[in-house]
Amino acid sequence: MATIAPGVQTGPYHAVLDHIHPEPTSFIRKYIFSIDAKVIGIQYMITGAIFFMIAGMLAEIIRTQLLSPDGAIVSPATYNSIYSMHGSAMVWFVVIPLLTGAFGNFVMPLQIGARDVAFPWLNLVAFWMFPIAGVILFSSFLIGAPDAGWTEYPPISLQGPPGTNLWCIAVFLIGVSSTMTGINFLVTIYKMRAPGMTFTRMPLFVWAQFATAPLSFIATTALGAALAALFIERVFNVPFYDPHRGGSPVLWQHMFWFYSHPAVYIMIIPGFGMISEILPTFTRKPIFGYKMIAFSSVAIALLSFSVWAHHMFTSGMVPWLQLPFMIITMVIAIPTGIKIFSWMATLWGGAINWKTPALYATGFLITFTYGGLTGFFLAAVPADYHEHGTYFVVAHFHYVLYGGSIMSLFAGLYYWWPKITGRMYNETLGQIQFWLTFIGFNGTFTPLHWLGLLGMPRRVPNYDPSWTFIFWNRFASISSYVMTLGALLLVYILIDSLRNGKKAGPNPWGARTLEWMISSPPPYYNYKKIPAVLAAPYDFGNPLPYIGLEAAPGAVEATPTSASHPVPTY
Repeated sequence: MATIAPGVQTGPYHAVLDHIHPEPTSFIRKYIFSIDAKVIGIQYMITGAIFFMIAGMLAEIIRTQLLSPDGAIVSPATYNSIYSMHGSAMVWFVVIPLLTGAFGNFVMPLQIGARDVAFPWLNLVAFWMFPIAGVILFSSFLIGAPDAGWTEYPPISLQGPPGTNLWCIAVFLIGVSSTMTGINFLVTIYKMRAPGMTFTRMPLFVWAQFATAPLSFIATTALGAALAALFIERVFNVPFYDPHRGGSPVLWQHMFWFYSHPAVYIMIIPGFGMISEILPTFTRKPIFGYKMIAFSSVAIALLSFSVWAHHMFTSGMVPWLQLPFMIITMVIAIPTGIKIFSWMATLWGGAINWKTPALYATGFLITFTYGGLTGFFLAAVPADYHEHGTYFVVAHFHYVLYGGSIMSLFAGLYYWWPKITGRMYNETLGQIQFWLTFIGFNGTFTPLHWLGLLGMPRRVPNYDPSWTFIFWNRFASISSYVMTLGALLLVYILIDSLRNGKKAGPNPWGARTLEWMISSPPPYYNYKKIPAVLAAPYDFGNPLPYIGLEAAPGAVEATPTSASHPVPTY
């Protein structure tokens, strides 16, 4: 077993932040109230999956309602509550917790060579706010669920059912949870990286979490203040947003979108990091433009605070203020475009192994890029005047979030599933599940662009009974059932893997980041010895860039013999 080479400093930070404590033995402390980041990550996955299924069922009610123009499945009032709850659940209780809370907790500490996050108890509290907030949110159906959309614009939300108060509480709690997680991750990445892991040697998924963390606790303060004001106005009649008493409903829009546009990147930047891990592994070549991908994540995070008002072009904004927001919205596409071209260059000429993670990563490139291109229409003020409030916005939003966030989430799930469980999944079923999802998704949301351009408003339970509207709505609804079939098949694949899957071994994909250098699933302390990092992680033509690692059976340990990789100091 190799030892840490002379000159590599191992602390003193590891002596202080080792998190050395006995492994819990009771079921409750080990699996329910665990402070192990890996267990907390799995708890996020399970809880988020439950909310995903609930939100998905609400989505299918929406599409079933739109099978016919008269919308005879549910009443208009119930329909309003269903689409409001679907959007709220998907944004705050599925995408953000799964991409950040689940994979951030399980993968990120392993990738930086840490034994846990910086504040394990804070991590525990942050997680338990998540299911509590979810129960509060969905219990609003018992007293009248919110019905003003996931954005809950005043003055409609001021007149909404009593469940709107529970909506405020639930989203506020999930915001506090995200703030705790963001602070925890930022400190962990900054202070607990393995010796030798400089910023330009961090895996790109870590870079993605590092860029996302400040968004989680800076932007969320604006949403928290807006939610508190809405709750106070509804409960104590303080007129923050009531225009008849000196309030301003536009104030809500400013505060909501100052959070919610950065939140779009909270929901997608971790997905970018997943794609950046998967593509080099399955092309067997270094990621193209490592530093540009890493730094563009930071650029996106910074620019995301300056584009919120492009959601408000139809809210009476003065023309001279519309122009700069339009320009900045288009400029923010540049760092995203850098990533897309870098990923395409990584694929170009690679020996691509078309396993399910690679299929999902490539599908992500197609759907997310398409969603980004439709965003240019909404960024342009004249076009937005026509498209705002139509199904064109619904289509664009889903291409960015489902085609981007969820597709990358599925890619990461298949990629890290062997590490999480120690079991392989059925590859044939995985590829079938991808095609069901990919075809069903595009069949569902591509026609919505055309319906929106033809003038079909979003959030309506019935529509024009012309042949064009009926045909494409039915086409979209049937395609959504195909996509749901893919989701159900995914559940079967994962259960079958746990029961019958072959043992994965430490590194079934031949990847090069640190988490693959230890056993699957990882041991309680992650690393018995903290490794030292010698080089960047994606150079498949050189020995593994780690020393001092307690290698898992079957893993190949790096040997620091090459003069081209001098041993750094931390």
